[in-house]
Amino acid sequence: MTELVIDADGPVLRVTFNRPEQHNALTWAMWDGLYDACERADADPAVKLLVLSGAGGRAFVAGTDISQFSTFVDGDDGIAYERKVQRIIDRLERVKVPTVAVVQGYCVGGGLVVAAACDLRLAVPGARFGAPIARTLGNCLSMNTYSLLVHHLGPARTLDMLLRARMYTAEEAHAAGFVAELCAPGDLPARQAEVEERLLSHAPLSMWAAKEAVRRLRVAGLPDGDDIVATVFGSADFHAAVPAFLAKERATWQGR
Repeated sequence: MTELVIDADGPVLRVTFNRPEQHNALTWAMWDGLYDACERADADPAVKLLVLSGAGGRAFVAGTDISQFSTFVDGDDGIAYERKVQRIIDRLERVKVPTVAVVQGYCVGGGLVVAAACDLRLAVPGARFGAPIARTLGNCLSMNTYSLLVHHLGPARTLDMLLRARMYTAEEAHAAGFVAELCAPGDLPARQAEVEERLLSHAPLSMWAAKEAVRRLRVAGLPDGDDIVATVFGSADFHAAVPAFLAKERATWQGR
């Protein structure tokens, strides 16, 4: 699949989101391909590291392709979508080897979720992080995604990002601890290689234990949120905002 390129580079499995003209927005096939890449990483004993990046330098991933929401009829479609995403994000979190997201440009919506599910994030100063749905589609996130953001950013930063539809700069994300390494674009390849080499030199089971323990702590007692998703994805606001967004028009919010 040309939209998602998966390459074995020695012990590193590299996944490249490859729709640069669309800022690497995720199609359903790309979501499914990411799941398959995670399966491959765990099935192949030669794979010791999984690295995700976006083609073109302008985006890591700028969310799910919005045109795919055009077929949504009611809140049940929103629940089905969020469950699909959660299944793939959960699979990414459960990958046994370390996972690294290399972020250049926009890391938005679904892209933010993918990056948050990785163990480490590297970024350049021009990277931007956010989920500005309060001013674009009027939809919501799953309970699992809210948990991921609160886990990484804390409740105050999460609400600041979501309520004000703020795009965090790479410097802000680094200060918050979300970005592990911040480096100039010209230095990124060398710094990425150093990070990869270090991870490849460490005890696999020690790293897996740390990953799995942190994941279990995060999801312990995670509440159900289907009622929230059904209400928002089934709203008149969402169903009016999708065509408005695709037509590059501003939505008018009614709160229903």
